[in-house]
Formats: sequence, structure tokens, C-alpha cells
Amino acid sequence: MNGILLIDKPADFTSFDVIAKVRGISRFRKIGHGGTLDPQATGVLPLFFGQATRAVDILPDTRKRYHATFRLGYTSNTQDIWGELTPVEGPLPSPEEVISAAESFRGHSMQLPPMVSAVQVGGVRLYDLARQGLEVEREARPIFLEDLSCRYDDISGEYRIAVTCSKGTYIRTICHDIGQKLGCGAVLTSIRRTMSAGFDQKSCHTLEELQKAAAEGQFESLLLPTELAFLSLPKITLNPFQTKLYSNGASLDLNRMPPIREAGEFFRIAGADGEFIGIGQRIPATRELKPFKTLWGR
Repeated sequence: MNGILLIDKPADFTSFDVIAKVRGISRFRKIGHGGTLDPQATGVLPLFFGQATRAVDILPDTRKRYHATFRLGYTSNTQDIWGELTPVEGPLPSPEEVISAAESFRGHSMQLPPMVSAVQVGGVRLYDLARQGLEVEREARPIFLEDLSCRYDDISGEYRIAVTCSKGTYIRTICHDIGQKLGCGAVLTSIRRTMSAGFDQKSCHTLEELQKAAAEGQFESLLLPTELAFLSLPKITLNPFQTKLYSNGASLDLNRMPPIREAGEFFRIAGADGEFIGIGQRIPATRELKPFKTLWGR
């Protein structure tokens, strides 16, 4: 069983809870995930089955997209509504001021990871230290917000943001930092991931849908081809002789291949039968096409 399964993660499940649940449904053990989601978060969680687990650390599109809400007038030890809330005295800024402050976070910046995160300090995850009531020094990390839009919801009195960001960005911290910039405090109140690894929520399945498919013997049909995660890379199709050499781990002489006109270092490699084999790396210095990661199967 090889391929990618897109889950619409429910609230109150960790990413590892989802994997455990899917292992039970599918009776298949070799499953990894692409990008941890907090228990309170919902949305796109890509799971990788079989040989596809080898793709997790080389995905070309590591951007994430989130829809979230935040509330002004509070701070929290977890930067969200589920932590210990502390009211912040004083008048609240106008919606125009909040939106301007939020959208100023677009682009490159440095972000300090929250204590309730999986970042490791001294070999220990921050959330384990936070559970002990400890707070330690952390190093700020570079992030990139490709896009951020913000609007006021006059029914709930909260603000809604849509963010497209680099891997490792914490949306709760963006909300916290907006509150800090305005001087009024802000806490995350909901979060949903709508895109991960290039996949959006339209292709996701609920756990209930997985159980139904498994009961009908259709579980494997829900898996997407691994190649779909690499469509942004140029494709090279090998002839039968090249396929045999490459599949046995040999590098190919680019001087003996048709010219590769596409730019770039990495390529999708297909065998003579059109089957996706994996990712190849072009080595200009030696004029070779080298196997970088083999991902046989779907």
C-alpha cells in the first residue's frame, strides 16, 4: 500500500492520534504524516503510506495555508483561548488599526517559537517543558508570510485571518504578536489548515469516511499517487535501458541522454512504462543524473 491519504483532521486529536486511528482502520503500519497539527486545529493532514513515507522530508512545496480567528483584550500562557487567560486593561484599537497591524506581518521576519510547540531545546520538546510549568530561552527563527489578510467579524467580535506561510510558522504566535504590537493582547480562538504539501481541503477525507471505505474494501482506492506531491518538478522519462540502470541505483550520463532543457537541480523520474520511480538530481560538475530518492509505486 503506497501513496498519500489526505485527512480532514478533527479537533481534539493530535496528529499521532490520527495516525494511530488510521492504522487501526487500514490494518497497515507504515504511515507517516506531513506537518504536525495542534490538537485543537482542524484541516489538511497528509498521511504517507509505504514507500511514500520516504517523500516526507523532500517535499518541494512546504508552504501551509491557514484560516484562523483571534480575540483582542487578552494574553495567554499558550497564546490561545485554551490556556490561562489574563485580561489586558485599556481600550481596544479600531478594526482599521488591527487590520493594518496584522497585514504588516507579511513578508520575511523572525518568530520566537511558543513554549507549547514541538521545537526541541537541549533535546527536550518545548511543550514537555511547558507542561512542567517551565519557560526557557528560545531562539527566534526566520519565517515568511507569503500572504496575510485580515477582517473584522462584527457578529463574533473577533478577527479572521487567512495566512499562507513557510513551514514552521506558528499562527498562534502571529496572533499573539499582533496583540503585542497593538498593546492590547490577542489570543487565537480557532485554526484550520486549508493547504499543506500542495494539497487543499477539497481532497480530504474524514475518519468516518475512512471507516466506511475500509468496511467496503475500498480503503486503498482513497490513496493518491505519490507523484502528485512533486508535480512542481520537471519530469524526465527514461528509455528501457536507462530505466534498468537507474532502478539499480546507477547514475546516468547526461551526455548520452537527450538534452534536458528545464532548469533546476531535481526532477521527477519516470520509467519507460511511465511509472513514477522517484526523484533524480542533476550533478552539473560530472554531467550525471543521480538517483536522489527512490519512491517506487503509486
